Amino acid sequence: MNLEQIIPAIFLIAVLILVLPSFLSSNSKTKQLIKNLFIWSIIVVSIVLVSYLIF
Repeated sequence: MNLEQIIPAIFLIAVLILVLPSFLSSNSKTKQLIKNLFIWSIIVVSIVLVSYLIF
């Protein structure tokens, strides 16, 4: 891996570590957690598809 790939990966992992505890505490119920993960997965997939089509 190049340095251009390692640095963004480190930053994304750091953001995940910062956000994940509050995300899990706010979604204490399993049904709500699954619903929120489904919504986020739809958002991420749509962004990836749009960026793939543009670039």
